[in-house]
Amino acid sequence: MLLKLLRGKIHRATVTEAMIDYVGSITIDKDLLDASGIMVGECVLVADMTDGARFETYVFEGEPGSGVICINGAAARLVNVGDEVIIMAYGYMESEEARALKPNVVLVDKANRVSDKL
Repeated sequence: MLLKLLRGKIHRATVTEAMIDYVGSITIDKDLLDASGIMVGECVLVADMTDGARFETYVFEGEPGSGVICINGAAARLVNVGDEVIIMAYGYMESEEARALKPNVVLVDKANRVSDKL
């Protein structure tokens, strides 16, 4: 049986940009991608802690150390710069593999720098 489980999460990142006139996606600082294990092109679920909006999109890599969290395309209408978001990546795995899973949960500060890993 395949289970859908959280494998990577960036918790309470601050949206730095929202670009409606863009092809679509979310641009995330490479340092945050590396820390969370989230991959370029991967589908992620984004939950806006400010207003409760939730949407799926795919990941673009942002400049390392930039702190960028840019919501692109149509999803940019669902957020405002300054909103806090949770970015979650899931994986499908067999129950045996799932038992050993320890998700990469990354907590960030207001500048979107890693403050802790759970």
